[in-house]
Amino acid sequence: MTYPLLDQIKQAGDVKRLALRDLPALCAEVRNFLIESVSATGGHLSSNLGVVELTVALHRALDLPRDKILFDVGHQCYTHKLLTGRRAGFAGLRGKDGLSGFPSPKESPCDTFIAGHGSTALSTAIGVAQAKKIKGEPGKVVAIIGDGAFTGGMVYEGMNNVGMLNNLIVILNDNKMSISKNVGEMANYLTKLRTDPKYFHAKAHMETVLERIPVVGSGVVRALQGGKQLIRRGIYHSTMFEEMGFQYIGPVDGHNVLELTRLFVNLKEQFAPVFLHVVTQKGKGLKPAEDNPGEFHSVSALDLDHLTNPEMSPRDSFSTCFGTTLAELGGKEKRLCAITAAMKYGTGLNFFKKAHPDRFFDVGMAEEHAVTFAAGLASQGLLPVVAIYSTFFQRAYDQMIHDVWLMQLDVLFAVDRAGLVPGDGETHQGIYDPGYFSQIGIRTYSPANYAELVHWLKKLAGPGQGPRAIRYPRGEETPALAALGCSGQPFDCIQPHTGARVALVSYGAESEEILAARDLLAQNGLTADCYKLVQICPIPEGLCEALRAYDTVLFAEEAVRNGGIGEQLAFRLQQVGWRGRFLLHAVDNTHLLHANVPQLRRDQKLDAASLTQSVLQNRKAVEE
Repeated sequence: MTYPLLDQIKQAGDVKRLALRDLPALCAEVRNFLIESVSATGGHLSSNLGVVELTVALHRALDLPRDKILFDVGHQCYTHKLLTGRRAGFAGLRGKDGLSGFPSPKESPCDTFIAGHGSTALSTAIGVAQAKKIKGEPGKVVAIIGDGAFTGGMVYEGMNNVGMLNNLIVILNDNKMSISKNVGEMANYLTKLRTDPKYFHAKAHMETVLERIPVVGSGVVRALQGGKQLIRRGIYHSTMFEEMGFQYIGPVDGHNVLELTRLFVNLKEQFAPVFLHVVTQKGKGLKPAEDNPGEFHSVSALDLDHLTNPEMSPRDSFSTCFGTTLAELGGKEKRLCAITAAMKYGTGLNFFKKAHPDRFFDVGMAEEHAVTFAAGLASQGLLPVVAIYSTFFQRAYDQMIHDVWLMQLDVLFAVDRAGLVPGDGETHQGIYDPGYFSQIGIRTYSPANYAELVHWLKKLAGPGQGPRAIRYPRGEETPALAALGCSGQPFDCIQPHTGARVALVSYGAESEEILAARDLLAQNGLTADCYKLVQICPIPEGLCEALRAYDTVLFAEEAVRNGGIGEQLAFRLQQVGWRGRFLLHAVDNTHLLHANVPQLRRDQKLDAASLTQSVLQNRKAVEE
């Protein structure tokens, strides 16, 4: 497929060189390129297809990097990257040394801020806009926020502190609401009027003159403003945004690139923070994504001629195993409830919803609310299971402590995407939950295969256990770990060898690497035993006693070093009087890549070869 207009975009600002009439054709090329490229590499598809025209219009009107664009979550930044000269990087999208799937200031000065978690862009944009004011710098600050982000409370905290920043534009990318024709026509008329620079100047001048009238001036202004509010109530049915300090504009068609361009050019002159309501269609241009946008939110490489419905044909994965098992348990235990935060398909809870819709709750992108809501359910004798990705559970740390732990409530945290996560880079790594769960004191289990997940989920889903967590990786179980089955024990020593002086210890998916390292050590004439933990917090009874028999213990985990399970085990061994050598391999979170899991393990020295080398070097040092 050829892209004659897109070929002319080499750097930021090049879109301004195109004729205005060519912008619709450019949008078509961008959309076709994204479908072709993402179907080959995988990535976030439906969200990016929905914001093509909006992004093109912004780049046409703004001057980057002087003007700043901040994406909430960042899933929808692909068109932005194309228009800033990064097209060549799409061949390696989300791969090692390739283009990030999120905004990255390391890649371009046009990427203002990293964005992997939702509901953050407005607060960041207010900070950037205020900084421009303090420093006397020109330029606009634009925050693009999806309607889903408005389920998170941080957006409203930001709106409540917007002040009078006349260099701030907030765009609500609304891909759910529908606008009736009559309301839409009137809104379009008012939008054209209210975004005309002449209107802004006239409004400002009128209010200044009226306020100078003795006694009655300010009252007249307030009366006029009150009248406008009544009109707005009649048209928009809400003045929430205006009452928080914004000038509300919209709703406008988010796929009319020419009208959007005119609007953004006009908005270069503004006298208050602007809230622009843009209506788009998620997945636009790809019929299956239009029909099922959630299912095409994040995709692996796919065959466009043979698309399947993930709900009808679920992939073999830990998430599916969790979801189907929980749905089965929900049929036996009527108090069992399932909660997620806008991740029904990602967590596998679509199965629970189908089987038990009255006990399934999707609270939107509101992890804090999800946990406290679960606490409320548990306080009344129900058994809530909160299933959220590890990286997003971080957002509910306070709620875990204050609302669940201190009350010792019967809440089960199901931690999806635990450990190293491919593709999404530093913002989506599940490397902190072992530390914060253990810091709080929440019992935590980390199964390495489906059999262990099913066994421990059934065990943990029962009543009267207080706060507890079960964590599991993204994707499928590996054949090596599947072959281990499930002993039902908190930890296992796998095929121990008499006389072994080295112990390799791990948990979860990383257990595969210590098994491989054991075999590599054997090839080098060194016998080692492997210990695989399922219970990671607290340290299982009997583990330290078993490890005292070894001269060297190597612990490997896909979690941060500081406060991790490895550090806790080393301390416990010291407490029981062990004086051997403890080798700790954990994640250095200062330079996380977007890469596949094997590449991430090699980078973090968590692969079998690195573990083997560490043991051999240590033995050599001891002998010398």
